[in-house]
Amino acid sequence: MPLTDPSLATTVCIIGGGPAGIMLGFLLARAGIHVTVLEKYKDFFRDFRGDTIHPSTLELLYELGLLEKFLALPHSQISELSAFIGGQQFHVADFTHLPTHAKFIALMPQWDFLNFLAAEAAHYPTFTLRMGWEATGLLQENGITTGVQANTPDGPSEIPAHLTIGCDGRHAISRVAAHLPLVDYGVPIDVLWLRLSRHPGDPEYGLGYVNYGRLIILINRNDYYQVGYIVAKGTFPQIQAAGLEAFQQSIVRTVPFLADRVAELDTWDKIKLLTVEINRLTQWSSPGLLCIGDAAHAMSPVGGIGINIALQDAVATANILTESLLSSGATPHDLARVQHYRERAVHNTQRVQVFAHKVLRRVLANPGPIKPPLILKILTRIPGFQQLPARFVGLGLQPQHIKTP
Repeated sequence: MPLTDPSLATTVCIIGGGPAGIMLGFLLARAGIHVTVLEKYKDFFRDFRGDTIHPSTLELLYELGLLEKFLALPHSQISELSAFIGGQQFHVADFTHLPTHAKFIALMPQWDFLNFLAAEAAHYPTFTLRMGWEATGLLQENGITTGVQANTPDGPSEIPAHLTIGCDGRHAISRVAAHLPLVDYGVPIDVLWLRLSRHPGDPEYGLGYVNYGRLIILINRNDYYQVGYIVAKGTFPQIQAAGLEAFQQSIVRTVPFLADRVAELDTWDKIKLLTVEINRLTQWSSPGLLCIGDAAHAMSPVGGIGINIALQDAVATANILTESLLSSGATPHDLARVQHYRERAVHNTQRVQVFAHKVLRRVLANPGPIKPPLILKILTRIPGFQQLPARFVGLGLQPQHIKTP
C-alpha cells in the first residue's frame, strides 16, 4: 500500500489494543466518532496479563447494557480475599457490600475480555480495529502530532489522525516519540508468573501466602492456578542458578497443598519474569497527542488494579473529550483536562503501592518463619474493616461512569 493512504485517515487513532485502547475505541465509536485502534499482534492471546475484572469495571459493563452477556462467558468469581500469613488465615477484603450490581471480582483470561469488547465495538461503523499493525512513530508537523507511523502486514504506512491516543503500555512508543517527561519511583520487587493445575477441593478464593521470605499469589482460573511468585528485584538469575528443584520446594514450603503438582514446572520456560515498574508522566499530553493507562503511569501488580485504573482512564477520556471531538476537535486544553481530572487518583494509588512495596521488601528479606503482625490481627477483627480494602481494590479511588452518548 502507499505510505500515505487517504482512506486510512481517522478522527482518533489509538495506539495499543489493550483494555484501555479497546474500551476507549468502543466508547468513542459508540458516540459516532471515527476511531482506529492499532494492535501490533495478530490476536489478543497473551498469557500472564491482568485477568481480574473488578466490580468497578463490571459496573461499567452494566451501564453499557452488557453485563449479563459478559458474565455468560466462562469465568470464576471472587467475593472475598484471604491471605495466609505465617500459616494463619486472615480475611482481608469483602466485596459483597459494594454499591455495585456485581459484588465480586470476575476472573477471566484477558484475551476473552478484549475479544468481547472488540466484538461489541465492531457493531459501530465508525470503529476500526487493525490487528498486526505496529506503531513505530508519530507523524508530526510544527510540533503537533498529526497521526501515526506503523508497520503493517503490507509494509510501512501512515495513519493521519486529528488526535492520537497512546494506550501502548509501559514501553509506549507514543510517549517516547513525543519526549514526554517521566518520573520513575523505583521498585524493589519483580514477579514470576507460572501456572499449576487446580484440583477439586482446592481453595475457591484468590489467596496470598506469605512465609519464609516468600509471597505467592494464587489466581483461580477454573482448571488451573495462575501463580504470582514475588521475588526481590534482580534475583531471578540467582533463583535459576539454585536449580528448578529448589524453586519447586520453595513453593511447597510456602503453599504446602501444591506439593503434588509442582513437578509440572519441569522447565524454566514455564516461568515468566515480569519486571515491575511504577512510574508516571509529569505531562500526559502534547498538541495532538494524549497518553493514558500504563503509557501515562505504569502500575505495580499489587492489588491487581492496573487494568481497572487503565479502564477508568479510558472512560474519563471519553467523557471529557467526546463533545469536543464531535464538534471542533480536541484542543491542548481539552487533553490537559484528562490529566488534571485523573492524576490525583492515580498518584495516590501509586503511593499506596509504593508503601506496599516497602512492606514486601521487609518480607522478602526475612527467610525465616513469619509471625503475623499484631495490628493485622486487630484490624481484621473490627466489624466492617474488610469493606475498606474491598472498596480500594474493587472500585479504586475515583470510580467512573459512562457519560458519553
